[in-house]
Amino acid sequence: MKTMTNKLIDKILQESKATPEELISLLTLTSPGALYAAAVGVKERLYGRKIILRGIIEFSSHCGCDCQYCGLYCGNKKLPRYRFTEDEIVNYAREAYAAGYKSIILQSGEDFFYDADRISSIIRQIKGLGDLILTLSIGERSHEEYAQWYRDGADRYLLKHETADEALYNALHPHASFKSRLACLWDLKSIGYQTGSGFMVGLPGQTLASLARDILLLQELSVDMAGIGIYIPHPDTPLAAAAPGSPALAITCVALSRILMKKVHLPSTTSIEAESTEKYTSLSAGANVIMKKIEAYQFRKMYEIYPNPKIFDKSILEERMELEEFVLDRGLKIERTVQ
Repeated sequence: MKTMTNKLIDKILQESKATPEELISLLTLTSPGALYAAAVGVKERLYGRKIILRGIIEFSSHCGCDCQYCGLYCGNKKLPRYRFTEDEIVNYAREAYAAGYKSIILQSGEDFFYDADRISSIIRQIKGLGDLILTLSIGERSHEEYAQWYRDGADRYLLKHETADEALYNALHPHASFKSRLACLWDLKSIGYQTGSGFMVGLPGQTLASLARDILLLQELSVDMAGIGIYIPHPDTPLAAAAPGSPALAITCVALSRILMKKVHLPSTTSIEAESTEKYTSLSAGANVIMKKIEAYQFRKMYEIYPNPKIFDKSILEERMELEEFVLDRGLKIERTVQ
């Protein structure tokens, strides 16, 4: 006989609908194995056992934002900052493409040194390297800039909403507003981007109800990708003394997002994998993407949104081969086509 939990999982699977209360009940599971198995089942029906690899180029650690949790926030005077030239960005992309990455993400702080035309030039050069997918993740910009970059060949845009709790968002982002973030996301959708968003689990002041709203907002936006990570306190931010988020709860959010939205691409985020000591990981709860930093080691240490001691000085090709081994050792496969 099926338990109430299994019946609820089946209902969400069949209807692709859930109430906040239903999501909260599943977020509180102490034994989420059935939920994770259902999420993996959905992922494998749609994508098989294949994992999509994406290379991230973090090309500038300058940021004008005042996000209270982020190591890049403008008030962090201890952080050495850097910017890559156009040639450096394109050369990293060229090396990544040669190493087998078919999907590349350009990510930075909100750095307006890179104006619309400079970003356009970079997009055109990278898209000229070959058959690849290019994602931008460079924050809030105008509708006109987003449209220009889409015309130049950018395929996707990743802009996390961070939390769907408007009051909490505004408190954590004194320079901005939740309404502005949502407006940007709807702009991106209207232009035609494959749009990604996402949120953090464990933000100070967050509740299970707000996590349920996070998941439902992703569905409302009909996102193509959702990055779900955990809050990890950074020592040089105003929230340095806060407790970190729960990897187990974040993994449950990944599983719920999979069974609710089905086709969404779900990355195995570095924050979850860095902190998790559980037997489960995002990959065992429906994630189908791994994103890997590909800029040189010395720059990764200057792009710490949260502290990460697991940074090693290796070439792009070496890390790409290690990533393949990691995937294959888990009985999974690498997606070789452009996704």
